[in-house]
Amino acid sequence: MLTLQDIHAAAARVQGHVLDTPCVESKTLSQIVGAQVFLKFENLQFTASFKERGACNKLVQLSAEEQARGVIAMSAGNHAQGVAYHAQRLGLRAVIVMPRFTPGVKVQRTRGFGAEVVLHGDTLEEARAHAYHLAGERSLTFVHPYDDEAVAAGQGTLALEMLAAVPDLETLVIAVGGGGMIAGVATAAKAIRPGIEVVGVQTRRFPAMVNAIQGTQHPQGTSTIAEGIAVGTPGKITQEIIEHLVDDLLLVDEGDIEQAVLMLLEIEKTLVEGAGAAGLAALVRHPERFAGKKVGLVLSGGNIDPLLLAAIIERGMVRSGRLARVKVSARDVPGVLARITAMVADTGANIEEVHHQRAFTMLAAQNVEIELVLQTRGKEHIEEVLTHLREGGMEAGLM
Repeated sequence: MLTLQDIHAAAARVQGHVLDTPCVESKTLSQIVGAQVFLKFENLQFTASFKERGACNKLVQLSAEEQARGVIAMSAGNHAQGVAYHAQRLGLRAVIVMPRFTPGVKVQRTRGFGAEVVLHGDTLEEARAHAYHLAGERSLTFVHPYDDEAVAAGQGTLALEMLAAVPDLETLVIAVGGGGMIAGVATAAKAIRPGIEVVGVQTRRFPAMVNAIQGTQHPQGTSTIAEGIAVGTPGKITQEIIEHLVDDLLLVDEGDIEQAVLMLLEIEKTLVEGAGAAGLAALVRHPERFAGKKVGLVLSGGNIDPLLLAAIIERGMVRSGRLARVKVSARDVPGVLARITAMVADTGANIEEVHHQRAFTMLAAQNVEIELVLQTRGKEHIEEVLTHLREGGMEAGLM
């Protein structure tokens, strides 16, 4: 079983090779969720992920013979970059097997660190099987993303830093995929402060660890915006540690994660990927569970596909009412469109898109249906726009 001594030894090995990232309070998030929230900014690591810690601790312990042969890893992205970067730094050959769905930004950065990237399979399990095959074929040392004590010990070093920065933390909320981070964090935190609570978070689409620990049978999904924790099979080593040391495991929805990504971007001005926002998503989904507590969250990674981020921002604007789709019906006469747009402008809303529909409508032939996408200040502002249009003789409503 992993020990605090192992994690202190890992901290000594990785010192100077990974950042001691800030762990600071977010007053605004604290007010929103009703708990005192401290954020550990692991997205500031060089590869933008905590995964560097475990990768570095594992690689520096390889024998000279293992280092000469090189290493291979399987990862959806962050472990890949951590292994590739530290292998390059140590002068080791690295082969990384990634599922085909891996965001392009992660693939490009991994190649940028000098690793050979092999895209194989549609799931982590298929990629893992291929990585084991290549490891045997090419005599490479397999560096597991989570089910390895050296890797888990490296990840646990961030808990040492969090408790050094904020010694009286009451609860740590940690994203769980295969369980490497929470295994290391729980081992360190419980040894330093036995009364501390450690809570794991999984996305409802990939609840493998929750099912394994709690005996539930939540169905497994096929995709998630938190691809960093999209693990179908929990680690054996990590599962045993979690059973002994983790107090609770929670599930969050995709919408919760989207909201958390957007909150961190808008409030903290920090870019976090889906898996990195899972901890905050748990506070958003289960505020009563953490009310009044001093809570530490790990922003575990910041490698998000720009197109996915753009979609999250746009969907968030729709949910908050800052982006709205409005349908306006009116007599089809010259100048009607100019009248409608002028009325929208009167209310201070901005038109992003307009679609003038004559043929595909159930209205009378002399009428026209106009669809508008509006930028507004929020839901009250949308109602103000609709009221103004109706007072001007238009039929208007949300789509």
